[in-house]
Amino acid sequence: MLAFCSRAVAGMVRPCVLGRPRHLVKPVSATRVAGRYLSHQRGLPSLPVPPLQQTCERYMAALEPIVEADELSRTRRLVEEFQEAGGVGERLQRGLERRARGAENWLSQWWVQVAYLDFRMPVVVHSSPGLVLPRMDFRDRAGQIRFASRLIAGVLDFKTMIDNETLPVEYLGGKPLCMNQYYQVLSSCRIPGLKRDSVVNHARSSRPPKHITVAHNCQFFQLDVYSSDGTPLTPDQLCVQLEKICGASQEAEAEPVGILTAQHRDVWGKAYLRLISDETNKESVTAIQRSIFTLCLDGAPRGAAAELHRSSAAVQMLHGGGSRGHSGNRWFDKTLQFMVGEDGTCGANYEHAPAEGPPIVALIDHVVEYTRRKPETPGSPAGSPPVPRRLRFNVTPEIRRDIEDAKVSVNSLAQDLDVRVEVFGHFGKNVPKAHKMSPDAFIQMALQLAYYRRFRRCCATYESASLRMFRLGRTDTIRSASSASASFVKAFDDPSKQNQEKVDLMENAVRAHRAYTNMAVSGQAIDRHLLGLKMQAAEENLPVPAIFTDPAYAKALHYRLSTSQVPSKTDCVMCFGPVVPDGYGVCYNPMEDHINFAVSAFNSCRETDAAVLAGAVEEALLDMRRLLDQNPRSKL
Repeated sequence: MLAFCSRAVAGMVRPCVLGRPRHLVKPVSATRVAGRYLSHQRGLPSLPVPPLQQTCERYMAALEPIVEADELSRTRRLVEEFQEAGGVGERLQRGLERRARGAENWLSQWWVQVAYLDFRMPVVVHSSPGLVLPRMDFRDRAGQIRFASRLIAGVLDFKTMIDNETLPVEYLGGKPLCMNQYYQVLSSCRIPGLKRDSVVNHARSSRPPKHITVAHNCQFFQLDVYSSDGTPLTPDQLCVQLEKICGASQEAEAEPVGILTAQHRDVWGKAYLRLISDETNKESVTAIQRSIFTLCLDGAPRGAAAELHRSSAAVQMLHGGGSRGHSGNRWFDKTLQFMVGEDGTCGANYEHAPAEGPPIVALIDHVVEYTRRKPETPGSPAGSPPVPRRLRFNVTPEIRRDIEDAKVSVNSLAQDLDVRVEVFGHFGKNVPKAHKMSPDAFIQMALQLAYYRRFRRCCATYESASLRMFRLGRTDTIRSASSASASFVKAFDDPSKQNQEKVDLMENAVRAHRAYTNMAVSGQAIDRHLLGLKMQAAEENLPVPAIFTDPAYAKALHYRLSTSQVPSKTDCVMCFGPVVPDGYGVCYNPMEDHINFAVSAFNSCRETDAAVLAGAVEEALLDMRRLLDQNPRSKL
């Protein structure tokens, strides 16, 4: 998830959007509406290039709460030189505006390249988010297979809307959103390269895939999910097929080839070439890459205390628990993987390059709703589906060494990641809304307060803002740490400040966050524009401008708090790793009367602790509500 930060010039992009689009998932249409998608896309505006002076002024304002005064003075001089008349800034701005006139979206290709495909750390933890669903009400293999079969049917039900171009358009603030990402999620896969990866999408190919990949006991199977007449298999038929797969893979595979996809991208890129040099292996890998999605049937994980079940589930969704867990029962390059555990633990993992979180969540909301429907009486099956095909791998001694190296790598990463999933049950969106405050801005200010109490300083904070109001829009950054938030958190525990002043500062901080959010979703934030100017310099073979080598710029991109709101109809929570070694990843799903939080940190950093920050956030939320309750606004 790349926030263009300090790792590989950037941190990882957080998957979600501020402000909840309306998910209008209606019953599937059986009639194709050809051209509807393209017609909608053409009607969307292009991403604007913000004015240079505006971005420079807003950049300086963003630095104020996170850099020292002397550093700020130096940066101000560099920014003034950058934007002076006839200078390099104006030249790059003209080049960017020229690029915007000739492209559907001046940013999207650069963004996918720099934020994802050039990023060489493992996609596991560092890039791919996990999503934890509520625990399902089965605890055995039979229940697991029944649920998994309905999950497959639910995804195919959603896919029909995509294929028929009848997926209802989403809106945010009354404006239609770009729907392109929905068409990138299924039948797609990341392909490792030696220095840069790529993404393939087979959904619009001449022979679209008709199968999914099923992983069980670190073995992979091709499962055809459509009958000979083109209709999806029924849940009952899928149950039979999944039983066959489980029966054919009772023992764990000695060589878990899937664990290779958890490696550092350069290492995996080299191992990938060795793996597919064998024709059998190449055929198996291609079948996985072409499949609609991957279903991972996991055994029951090692027992965790009931109150820690969601945290344990988050681990399964993010990395699988290491080589002795289920990390080998994955293909992490696949855009969409569903995990269904024998103990009712369920969720998903998605590779981030093709899409952000909201389309994934909308699909999952639909699937969960589908699994809860009363089963329909199935029609007569159109013949017996083919037996699932085992995908075989010939493992040479060299590949075996690659697998052993991957085990060491993923085990190290799994041991280093600290994840805590908490349900804040005291209130949800209802309290901020009662005080006429944005729930997201309220939660973000609680995060600022919690961090300040813990470290006595403000830090660069990333929150993802959707650019889907524009054609092929992805994300920009909401900078939650502002001068207004800094004034609020510094005053909150100051006994010399009156409560009414603290309330005023809180309201001002919430308004400032909301204003930045509106600015970001309308394409007027600073971070993607600054990235574009830097990329334009590279395009024109110019030296990197001094403002981008300035230490203040590195500080601005060192996101110790990397955050996302992921609203969902389902009572779930998304999770992801921190984007810097001394940082936190914080994701939350605000429901009406509670808030689901996932907080992550690295154990190798002595300063950070996921459970401690989660507790500090809970305390901050309660203290903020108490302050508001004790100092009610006059209704006059």
